[in-house]
This record gives sequence, C-alpha cells and structure tokens, in this order.
Amino acid sequence: MTAHYYNNDTAAIIHQVFPRKTFLRRKTPGKNIDFQMIAANVDTVLIVQSCHCDFNPSRLDRYLIMATDGHVEPIVILTKTDLITQDELDQRLAIISSVTKARVIALSNITGIGFDEFQQTLSSGKTYCLLGSSGVGKTTLINRLIGQEAFETRAVSSTGEGTHTTSRRQLIVLSQGAMLIDTPGMRELGIVGAGDGVNVGFEEFVVLSAKCRYANCSHEHEPGCAVRAAVEKGELHKDRYSNYIRLKKESEHYEMSYLDKRKKDKAFGRFIKSAKKHRKD
Repeated sequence: MTAHYYNNDTAAIIHQVFPRKTFLRRKTPGKNIDFQMIAANVDTVLIVQSCHCDFNPSRLDRYLIMATDGHVEPIVILTKTDLITQDELDQRLAIISSVTKARVIALSNITGIGFDEFQQTLSSGKTYCLLGSSGVGKTTLINRLIGQEAFETRAVSSTGEGTHTTSRRQLIVLSQGAMLIDTPGMRELGIVGAGDGVNVGFEEFVVLSAKCRYANCSHEHEPGCAVRAAVEKGELHKDRYSNYIRLKKESEHYEMSYLDKRKKDKAFGRFIKSAKKHRKD
C-alpha cells in the first residue's frame, strides 16, 4: 500500500493498494452471499484444533480448503495433548495424515511438550495466521511465545466447548522477527467458489472421477460412478465421501449465488449511473 501522510502523520490518503499475493477468506456469516477477508499476504496458516472436544476432521477439511483457495501453506496444530492418552493422540494423528500431507505439530500448553517444535517453525520475516474455534488455545500459544500473559484467556465451558476471548484480529511481532495474526474463533466457515481447493483437498476423489462412466458425474446417482463404487467397497470412508459431496455442493451453490449477486450489483450500478446522467441532462 502507498499513501500520502499529512497532519504530522496522523492521517493519510491511500493512493494505491498492492495486489494480494495470498489470502484467507470465508463466506460472510449469515444469509448474505459474499466474501469476508480474514487476512492477506500470509505465508503460513496455523490451523489449531484441540485434541479434546474440538477435534473435528470435517471442519479441518474446511480450513485446509480455505488455505488452498488462498495459496497459503497450512500447518495443523493439535493442542491440549495432555487431556488424552497417547493411543488417542496416535489415532487423531492418523486421521489427519489420511486427509492432508500438511505438517502436524501436537503440543500442550500445560506440559510444554511440542512447544519448542512449534516455536522453531516460526521464521523471522514471515507472517503466520492462527485459525481455529474458540477455546482451542490460540491466545494461550501467543502468551507463551511472548513470555507473559499479555492477552486475556478464559477456561473452556463445563461442556468442554470453547468460549470467546479474542474479539478482533491483532498482529503480534515476536522477538525472533516472525509476525503472528491472532483471529477470533469462527463459528461459521462457509466456502464460496473454492472448487479447486475442494479438489486439492480430496485428491483421491479427483483421481477416481477419471474412471467414472460420465465426465460430468456428480458421484451421487449416476450409474458407473467409480467414487461410489470405492465407497461401497470400503476403499473410501463414508464420512469423508459425505463431506466431499457436501463441500462440493456448498462451494458451487454459493459461487452461483455470488455471481448472480455481482450481476445484479453491476446492473444496479449501471442504472444509477444512467439516472444521474439523465438528471444532469
């Protein structure tokens, strides 16, 4: 961004905004069909999930698609390893490795196990963005990194669900020179127009699609569908198949709705421009 500062640098006029190299975005929460930008020009997104109540492979798929859509490298951070057994942790790690090749770091803010590995991944001059539900330990990680309780944290609720603490995005510059963006916990994680991200996140489905009888197979009802055949044989997990179909439909639906909204907005803009011109005449 280039800007002209005035009034002793207390105000500025923006002249140019440089194009985004990378981005993280989601569908605007609620019924409005539009994009909400979470962060831009991020080098790595740190997808944080708790090993306990928050662990959700389907939600992880959404975060991974968001990262792929914005050309951002993902790293999965599993927190609260002290709340589960080693066998349970191994099971969760196996599930993650079955859906992504992204690096995974398991750690505990209580025992400190895994924290050094996490800290060493943060490189000087790089920008990282923390994404995850409320109560998974994002802010606690930041406090541990800076060595003080600079940001408020809260205990999870009696049901084990997270509670909101961070209410706005904030950029923290760490002592080693890395920059970290903390974000509020996300309840809604809608996907708009991220078809390529869905395909990359479900590569095994794309490979099987080439064997379907029909090139435009939806993998739901058509005969000769290689994807459904793999599910029936147990080669693909039913839950992952359901999530793939759900995310594919959601992405396509919101993309069509978004394009329709853009057309209407442009038509309305032309109408206003024409009305102003006639008024001047």
